[in-house]
Amino acid sequence: MDTQRWHGHVTVASVARAAAAVLGCTALVLAVTGPSAQAQGRDLARQTLPANDGWASYGTGTTGGAKADADHVYSVSTWAEFKAALAAGGDAPKIIKVKGTIDAVSEGCDAFAADGYDFDAYLAKYSPEAWGLDTDLSAEPADSPEGLRAVSAANQNKIIKAAVPANTTIVGIGKNAGFKGASLQITGVDNVIVRNLTFESPIDCFPQWDPTDGDKGNWNSEYDTAVVYGSTHVWIDHNTFTDGSHPDSAAPTYFGMLYQQHDGELDIVKGADYVTASWNVFADHDKTILIGNSDSAATTAIDRGHLKVTFHHNLFSNLVERAPRVRFGQVDSYNNHFVASDDYAYSFGIGKESQLVAEHNAFTLPDGVSAAKVLKRWNVSPLTAADNTVNGQVTDLIAVHNAEIPAETLESGAGWTPTLRTKVDPVKAVPAIVDHRAGAGNAC
Repeated sequence: MDTQRWHGHVTVASVARAAAAVLGCTALVLAVTGPSAQAQGRDLARQTLPANDGWASYGTGTTGGAKADADHVYSVSTWAEFKAALAAGGDAPKIIKVKGTIDAVSEGCDAFAADGYDFDAYLAKYSPEAWGLDTDLSAEPADSPEGLRAVSAANQNKIIKAAVPANTTIVGIGKNAGFKGASLQITGVDNVIVRNLTFESPIDCFPQWDPTDGDKGNWNSEYDTAVVYGSTHVWIDHNTFTDGSHPDSAAPTYFGMLYQQHDGELDIVKGADYVTASWNVFADHDKTILIGNSDSAATTAIDRGHLKVTFHHNLFSNLVERAPRVRFGQVDSYNNHFVASDDYAYSFGIGKESQLVAEHNAFTLPDGVSAAKVLKRWNVSPLTAADNTVNGQVTDLIAVHNAEIPAETLESGAGWTPTLRTKVDPVKAVPAIVDHRAGAGNAC
């Protein structure tokens, strides 16, 4: 049967794609390409980013380790095996197949603690009553509770960070592959693919208390689940990012502040460029995605003209903020579904010199939460926000924001028009399509 034969105004192929949004990958491959293509369509390890699929398709495109020979294909099921595979073969194309859940902190936080470190002693010395709120801890000696905390933190840092080389594909095999407590560092490299993995956000075993952070002090943590730092051509696809067994809601408070042990789920910083994040689930997290990490003059010189990122068909569920927060970058966000938490602060953070285009996205907000909160202005940077729905109704996000928050007026018009898009779905169909097909285990 000719899959492009017209039936009224709809092709058989388009009907099949719509059905596959619910029925899954096998239905999509068979319906669109025919039975002979099923095996190839399911070979996730060799797949490359399609042409025109977001900023990561720009220029040379993103192929990861698709050209790897047999000597550079690795199957791993432990943290030691994974790190050894990353280190093997230099920048030659490689494929790393992840089987099962790999725990980077399997021995627990105590395994990283320096001799003599005692958290109760840390609390006693640096409580606001004993230490005050005027002096940070940077001058504390090595044998102090803060000095021992710093050594402990350095021990964890060495173990849980994994440097990803150029020309690499990291892919989960099956529906239950992923990492717990790991931090992927995609730093200063080109051509990386990360697909079909569930990431449980790493917890910082040793957060630092900063008495001078805000009016009451604050706990600050390290470790993004994945960070793209100065790298180019990166495709993040069909992954699930979540706090899992360590949600912020279960965290204790010390000194009257949440003992925060999480940082970001996906940060894109320091001149990184040409990134596509597609069909992922970002769930149950606070500070989710940061694009550009500072307004400083030094950072401006690195980031200006870079940070080109596409987000499409991602599910942002039960998040608080930063989905994403944007500085500098030309960011295209379309066909995403945002399901806000009761603690919702905002989705899009409009930062310094950002050029955000947010179109054809669906927002599901709790009763009593205004659509004006979807956008948050940090700096005066024009954006484009067209054809978005809030609870099923087409809503002008900029107009609603400006009407309710006139002190933070936003300007319309990002100054550029995205062209690197494959298929744009009707906005009212986005929740059904994205909710069924995004996340680990759903890659085709």
